Amino acid sequence: MFEVVFGASGSGKSEYAENLACALAGENERKYYIAAMMPYGSEGRKRVARHRELRRGKGFTTIEQQLNISQVLGKIENPHNSTLLIECMSNLVANEMFDEAGHSEKIFDECKTIIKKCSNIVVVTNDVFSDGCSYNDETRAYIECLAGINRQLFNAADHVTEVVYSVPVKWK
Repeated sequence: MFEVVFGASGSGKSEYAENLACALAGENERKYYIAAMMPYGSEGRKRVARHRELRRGKGFTTIEQQLNISQVLGKIENPHNSTLLIECMSNLVANEMFDEAGHSEKIFDECKTIIKKCSNIVVVTNDVFSDGCSYNDETRAYIECLAGINRQLFNAADHVTEVVYSVPVKWK
């Protein structure tokens, strides 16, 4: 099963996605939390610490994979009996776009590889498209890239859920 969970910053999407991954995995599957964020500065470190605290006791094995997301398959013991939570696509896209070794054009294909090999995948992504602000060219390119990857993920997903103020809204 493949589900995409999206919402605005602070919407509760991460908690929803974690609980969903736990429910999908049941008692027999391994659960992996694929952390894509590169924590810059004290705010980044605080955010990582907060997410670690929120998922404490849920049985996730954390794998940090900030580039080349499909390489995570080499770090998983038995992908066919595993549930992966990828947190989060907006960080992965930024990493791939702005790192010299990055390849943002390959993200969706790499995700398809993971989807084919694992029993359950939950991908978290952000809604960064509704603020109405004007951005520089580089930021607009990032937003357009994320929007394109999100569209591909939404189309491929079995289910798509938007989380609004901690309330899940099923779109697909």
